[in-house]
Amino acid sequence: MSKSLPEFKYMTFDVVGRLIDFEGGLKTCFAEIAAEVGGAVDGEQALSLYRAARYSENADLFPDDLVRVYLAIAPKLGLPADKKYGERLRDSAKGWKGFADSAAALAKLSKDYRLVAMTNARRWAFDFFEKELGNPFYAAFTADDTGTEKPDPEFFEKVFAYVASEGHSKDDILHVAQSQYHDIGISRKLGLTNCWIERRHAEKGYGGTIEPAEFTKPDYHFTSMAGLADAVAAARA
Repeated sequence: MSKSLPEFKYMTFDVVGRLIDFEGGLKTCFAEIAAEVGGAVDGEQALSLYRAARYSENADLFPDDLVRVYLAIAPKLGLPADKKYGERLRDSAKGWKGFADSAAALAKLSKDYRLVAMTNARRWAFDFFEKELGNPFYAAFTADDTGTEKPDPEFFEKVFAYVASEGHSKDDILHVAQSQYHDIGISRKLGLTNCWIERRHAEKGYGGTIEPAEFTKPDYHFTSMAGLADAVAAARA
């Protein structure tokens, strides 16, 4: 590891899947729709179908794309292919919850670092996520702000430029993320020190997140945000 935890000035975060429980939000909405039409869905099957449909060439920005995704996978789940349900799935993002440890860990970390959100979600959705998390961010970059999505290096370059404008460099950043595909692999290629929060450590597969072509061993590895916050506290003691 090039630096110890206390040496970083910034922590950058992916948001959906690591701070915000989007898988839980999706499964809840699918279950509610199924119950209304007299059916039931398997949550993990729904996530698998979602993942396959989400990462297609005609995908829209997230979470607007959930309307298209719902219409594509509803028949396979035994649900009505009705646009109103797709819109309901999209709008459910407004009420997605943070993981139980997210807000408290971010509050602790914000005392020692400048926290920067890096999310593929659109700004309208991020505004709800940020409020759910207690408004902990020093700065935030969304797909609307960058004009692209991770793992596109250009997304990261936008953040590097921002940090440089404050007199610092990417060496001052610890990138904290859940997605091997969107964040951990590309952050390594770009020379960032990274921290993998393995939210699905007790579950099989990648859930709603696309599987990476190859696994990247992170510089730091925790199974929760609380674990990271505790490690920082111990390192600073």
